[in-house]
Amino acid sequence: MYSDSDAAALYDLLNPWDPERNTCDGFYHPLVMGADAVIDVGCGTGAMLTLARERGHRGRLLGLDPDGAALERARRRDDIAWVGGRAVDAPRGAGFALATMTGHAFQTLLTDDEVRASLAAIHGALRPGGRFAFETRHPGARAWERWTPANPDDVTDLVDGAGRALRYGHDVDSVVGDVVTFRGVLTDAEGTVLRVFGESLRFLGVAALNGFLAGAGFVVEEQYGDWDLAAVGEAGPEIITVARRP
Repeated sequence: MYSDSDAAALYDLLNPWDPERNTCDGFYHPLVMGADAVIDVGCGTGAMLTLARERGHRGRLLGLDPDGAALERARRRDDIAWVGGRAVDAPRGAGFALATMTGHAFQTLLTDDEVRASLAAIHGALRPGGRFAFETRHPGARAWERWTPANPDDVTDLVDGAGRALRYGHDVDSVVGDVVTFRGVLTDAEGTVLRVFGESLRFLGVAALNGFLAGAGFVVEEQYGDWDLAAVGEAGPEIITVARRP
């Protein structure tokens, strides 16, 4: 079975941070490099901030995440602050110029109260004029309908650091309202299950999302429907948002 540390390493294998090759990473990278103080909420293994530092970012960088194994991996870079906690724990009065929440981490906020409390904390961590950049999957695209083991787009062949061939796929357990609960299943090449990752994600529509942002005191500056910066449509696939604290 995969340990928590193995799972953190697998995340980097599945999600390499590369602004030149991945359009989503390319969207965030210049925002980070252009801000003198950045908090990455749900930073995971810290790949985004680590690359920013490697490429010459000299300002204040802080990664916030509740996953201890992921933070242990992030802490290989010791010139960035890595803090355990959730979005609601973002430090108020910290004066950040930019807050980010990448990798659809915003969708892990499952209830109205979680969304409100998290947005209030992020708002409080920003200086006046500071921006919050994040993305969430558009519910109109119904991405969960493609999260099946039989879907080749959702099954990836990998070789891990130990030279083991791996396969990773998804299987949806339930859709209740706007919350989708699913399992990510990691197996070896013979099909032996190594790890099952359980997760629930919330799919907020544009109107509801923008209502929460306004309620937290944010003004939406930019909003896109995909990483090519197309306008938000009825069926997504994304709702990419840059909101500002006035």
